[in-house]
Amino acid sequence: MAHGKVTVVATFKAKAGMEETVREAIQALIPPTRAESGCINYDLHQSTEDPSIFMLYENWVSKKVLDEHLAMPYLKDFLGKADGMLRAPVDIALWQMISEPSK
Repeated sequence: MAHGKVTVVATFKAKAGMEETVREAIQALIPPTRAESGCINYDLHQSTEDPSIFMLYENWVSKKVLDEHLAMPYLKDFLGKADGMLRAPVDIALWQMISEPSK
């Protein structure tokens, strides 16, 4: 995965009663992240089966720019507050497309 686009699926599980707080905190990350060089998309989803589970679907031009994103102060600030809002650590999975993209 050293070269090319990288896809991130990040899952967040809110503590009971913290769903709105988590949603707002993640939504606050969207504008500055989308403005970052190398961010292709950064889209927040909420589970239709369990409203306490949120997922970010992200695409980056490279692992290098993703690493730069992960070092951003606003993201570090969010992660520093995550223990108080989340019932489990953020689950981050990196993916690389191996098929031809859809048309």
